[in-house]
Amino acid sequence: MIDFKKFVKYSKSGPRYTSYPTAIEFHQDFNATTLKDSLARNDSLARTQRLPLSLYVHLPFCRSACYFCGCNVIYTSKEDKKDRYIAYLKKELKLLKDSMDTQREVIQFHFGGGTPTFFDAAQLDMVMGLIKETFPHFAPDAEVSCEIDPRHFQYEQMEVLKRNGFNRLSFGVQDFDPQVQTAIHRIQPFESVQKAIGLAREFGIPSVNFDLIYGLPFQDKQTFDTTLKKVMTLSPDRLAIFNYAHVPWLKKTMRKIDETTLPTPDKKLAILEHTIAFLATQGYAMIGMDHFAKKTDELYLASQKGELRRNFQGYTTRGFSQTIGIGLTSIGEGRDYYTQNYKDMQSYESALDAGVLPVERGVRLSDEDILRKEVIMGLMNNLKLEFAPIEERFGIDFKEYFKTELASLGEYIEADLVLVDNKGIYTTPTGGMLIRNIAMAFDAYLTKLPTDQHKFSKTV
Repeated sequence: MIDFKKFVKYSKSGPRYTSYPTAIEFHQDFNATTLKDSLARNDSLARTQRLPLSLYVHLPFCRSACYFCGCNVIYTSKEDKKDRYIAYLKKELKLLKDSMDTQREVIQFHFGGGTPTFFDAAQLDMVMGLIKETFPHFAPDAEVSCEIDPRHFQYEQMEVLKRNGFNRLSFGVQDFDPQVQTAIHRIQPFESVQKAIGLAREFGIPSVNFDLIYGLPFQDKQTFDTTLKKVMTLSPDRLAIFNYAHVPWLKKTMRKIDETTLPTPDKKLAILEHTIAFLATQGYAMIGMDHFAKKTDELYLASQKGELRRNFQGYTTRGFSQTIGIGLTSIGEGRDYYTQNYKDMQSYESALDAGVLPVERGVRLSDEDILRKEVIMGLMNNLKLEFAPIEERFGIDFKEYFKTELASLGEYIEADLVLVDNKGIYTTPTGGMLIRNIAMAFDAYLTKLPTDQHKFSKTV
């Protein structure tokens, strides 16, 4: 059982560890030339060890702003902007084909945004044609997914997705309460979501995810319970339920939210506690951080085997793969690097017009980074860490090498949140809720950051 009274006292700012080093360590010395070298180096690794590809394509446009959103988006209603963007995706794909082995197997593909379904059926089909022309070898069991805004989802788009092998759809729901929807500028009646889910089921999509957010204006346990009960009538296979991070100093649209309407920390905790208990009664298991899945879903089955992996797209069951980020602001990941494209459209286009990969920043990982990444991501993935695989891969005595870090976990050990023995690190149910705090003990960069700067959201 999770002890929420014990849990709440450990709230502090900390990374969500979709990467290590985290994105604030990316720098502009990592440029297009650095990326080409990194791509070649990872191609060489792929010839001696299994290193499949994942592809992430960012489609950045939205018709209007959702005030809670922390994504990199461009608001527009102009059709020509989407066609122009596709032309530049084509240029980027040509440069990637010239810079790496695009014949390697693709095991994961994801359309993110923005609003991918703001692109019409013909445009989506055109993008997929360009992708498959460049990366022709999709694995038969590849995970092919798309983020869906139910307000912009038509039968013709579903036809295109199905024809191109999509087998996972993630629907942005957030909350069904009309007052909450008005406050976050996202009016989305239950019926529109029901219709969109009906399309997915009609076309035989085997895995449907809903994104929900708690901590939004006017939410409390009762209103969120109503949303959860409506969600259950649509029976999603997975749920991602995120704690709203209010960071108006980073996202201007969040300044439109009246902060006096946000639930207090106590109310947020009550929502979370109720959500976990309610979903357990409905047959959903908590997976890693923020995620829930039916016990028939492969995400749950992978979690039971300790085979989950976390990246910028969330949890995957496909193991490690080299991620190629395509499009504005996209992030890529290799064995020893991270890279991010320009966030500004003019800079993105200018680089491609010059025949240069549109890299704004990134980081080359040192051997120490690679070791600590393995530790931190291992904890984030499975809420525990076995020492033996780390010791064998890196040739270290884990408890000796990380004796300072393990000692810093003392308060969590004393509070029965974490167990450390000669074999590994294991969290209790309550400790698992604090996995970000625990992973922070192994982050070599945190001590270099000023403590008074707004860098991360709260861990609780």
